[in-house]
Amino acid sequence: MPTTLIPITYQLPVLALLVLGGAIAWAAGYRLFRFVLTLFGFYLGALAATAVLGSGDRTLLIFAALGGGAVGAVIMFFGYFVGVALVGAGIGAMAVHLIWSRLGSDPHAFAVILAAVAGAAGAMALQRYVIIIATAFAGGWTMLWAAMNLFDSAGAIARRPQVWMVYPLDLSPGRRWIVAAWAAIGLLGVFTQLRFTARMKTAVRVKAKKST
Repeated sequence: MPTTLIPITYQLPVLALLVLGGAIAWAAGYRLFRFVLTLFGFYLGALAATAVLGSGDRTLLIFAALGGGAVGAVIMFFGYFVGVALVGAGIGAMAVHLIWSRLGSDPHAFAVILAAVAGAAGAMALQRYVIIIATAFAGGWTMLWAAMNLFDSAGAIARRPQVWMVYPLDLSPGRRWIVAAWAAIGLLGVFTQLRFTARMKTAVRVKAKKST
């Protein structure tokens, strides 16, 4: 799984921001899709930059996270026009990795590419629902994982190393129950968006059309 490294000084504010960003995506991912894409682009860019850099210099690590996050945010901001396809491709690739991880091996590159293409095609055909489901579950996982680590850090922060490695999809043996919690939170997010926030966006569009 991708990882990032966070110096101990910045762990609490970073986790708080992850909880906030996850909550926004979970509750209003469809309504604020462009913002959510940009925000998660920043997260992913920071993940990639710090994972490549390693933990040698903490100051350099922070600058790498900010720089990588900025690049990721810009890419996803302008990728808004193909954002649904990117989301579908990401879901397809993640599904293949999760399936192969159960088999104890890494998936072949061709299988990942094929799943990404299939996911992108399916996403384009079912845009609204793909956005709602993807943002509800992605936001739910981010919110759940960050909240758990945020509350845990209150008692364990002193025992943590100066540079902390983050596993965004940590499903270690002692945390298998998280999958059930994630599913429940994700489904609640889907319901929230379908029932409330997604309808608000549709209502705004209808009013705009009537006014023109």
